[in-house]
Amino acid sequence: MSRLVMVSNRVTLPRNDGQAAGGLAVALEEALQQHQGLWFGWSGTVLDEGEPSLHEQRRGKVRYAVLDLPRDLFEAYYNGYANRSLWPLFHFRTDLVVYDRNFEAGYLAINRLFGERLAPLLNTDDLIWVHDYQLIPLGRYLRGLGCSQRMGFFLHIPFPSPSVLTTLPGHADLVQSLFAYDLIGVQTEADRRALREYVVHEIGGYCCDDEWLYAFGRSVRVEVFPVGIDVEDFAHLAGTITARDYERRLRSSLVGRELIVGVDRLDYSKGLPQRFAAFERLLERHPEHLGGVSFLQIAPSSREDVPEYNDIRNTLETLAGHINGRFADFDWAPIRYLNRALSRVALAGFYRCARIGLVTPLRDGMNLVAKEYIAAQDPDNPGVLVLSRFAGAAEQLDAALIVNPYDADAVAEAIHTGLQMRVHERRERWNTLMAALRDYDTRRWRESFVEILEASQESPLQEAEIGC
Repeated sequence: MSRLVMVSNRVTLPRNDGQAAGGLAVALEEALQQHQGLWFGWSGTVLDEGEPSLHEQRRGKVRYAVLDLPRDLFEAYYNGYANRSLWPLFHFRTDLVVYDRNFEAGYLAINRLFGERLAPLLNTDDLIWVHDYQLIPLGRYLRGLGCSQRMGFFLHIPFPSPSVLTTLPGHADLVQSLFAYDLIGVQTEADRRALREYVVHEIGGYCCDDEWLYAFGRSVRVEVFPVGIDVEDFAHLAGTITARDYERRLRSSLVGRELIVGVDRLDYSKGLPQRFAAFERLLERHPEHLGGVSFLQIAPSSREDVPEYNDIRNTLETLAGHINGRFADFDWAPIRYLNRALSRVALAGFYRCARIGLVTPLRDGMNLVAKEYIAAQDPDNPGVLVLSRFAGAAEQLDAALIVNPYDADAVAEAIHTGLQMRVHERRERWNTLMAALRDYDTRRWRESFVEILEASQESPLQEAEIGC
C-alpha cells in the first residue's frame, strides 16, 4: 500500500486536551492512519523575520509536518490572493474581487515554498492529495522539482463558470496548474461541467466521456466527489446527554414557540442578509407566526483582516435590530443573532430542536450544515430542511424544500410550508434525505478519491484520438 501524503493550508494537529477534531479533519486523519501517511501544511505561525522552520510530530501512524510562513508573503498569499481574489471569484462575486499583482506573486511564492519543503519528504511511490484553492499551483511546482508521484487535487469550493473565471487576469495559468495533477475532484456535476466548458471553449482543449480533459500537453481525470459527513456519528452525538441538555435549555427558552435555525460562518457567500430579509417577509405575509416562531442565526466571525467581512457583520447587526424593533413584543424577539462559535455538541442539540433548518447560501461548494441538520433530527418528529439550489448539497438532497435564495418571497413561503407541514410528510422527506446521506458519507468520499487516485494512469485520450 502506498503512503498517503495530505497537503492543506492548515493542518489539524493532535490535541493534548483529549478532545477530537470534528468534521472532515477526522475523516482525513483516518485515511492517513490507514496509509501510514504524512500531513503537510502551514503551522499557523507567521514570522516577521528569519527563515521558515519546519516542525514535525507523530500520532500513531501519522507524521505531521508544518511550516512557518513569512508574514509579508503570507499576507499576500492568504488575506490577499486566496481570500480577496480567488474566494469571491469562485463564489461568483466578481464585484468583490480585488486583483493585485503583489497578491498573486505572494500566492505563487508560498506555493513554491510548500513545494520546495515538501519534495524532500516524499517517497517515490507516495500518493499526494492536495486540498483546496489556496494550493492550486502546488502540483505544478512539485512536477518542476522532478516529482512524478500520482497527485490528486480536491476543490472544496465551487468552480466558477467560464464567463466568471475569465475576469481573472492570468486565468489560463491558474487552470494550467490543475493539469499538473492526475486527478481533479470537485463536489458537483455543475462544477465539473464548468471546468470542462472552460477547457474546451477558452483554451481549445478536449474532453472525452465527461471524465477526461486534455490541454497543455497533458490529460487529467475529473471526477465528482460530494463531501459527506459521518452520519451515524452525528446522529449519535445529537442523542447524547450533553446535546439533549442543550436542546432542553433552548426549547425551554422558546416557551412553546417553533424554532428556525441557521448556522454559517460569517461570509458574504452564505446569503445572510437575504435570509434575514426572507424571515422579515415571512412575518409580513404570515402574521399568524408573530410571537409563535423564533429565528436563531449563529454566525461566527472569520477572516476579520479582510474588510468585506466586517461589512457583512455590520449589515447583519443592523438588520437584526431593524427586524426585532419592528416586530418584537415585550416577551418575544423574532431574531436571536449569535456572532460566535459553538461546540459541535451544542449545535447538534440546536439542530434537533429546530422545526426548520435554514441553509440558503448564494453559492456553496457543498454545505455540511445541511447534512448535519438532517442527521441530528428525531426520526419520529423530524424538522424540515429549506435549502438553496446553489448549495452543492442540493444535487443530493432534493427531498428538501429547494429555494432560490435571491427570492425573499419564495424563501418565506418555503419556511411557512415547513412550519405547516404534517408529520407524515416530514418523516417521508427525512427518510429520503437520510438515505442519501448514508449512501455517500464521509468514508465513501475519502475512500473513493484515494481509490481512483491510486488506480490513476495515463488517459485514454491520445493526440490521434482527440475529439472522441
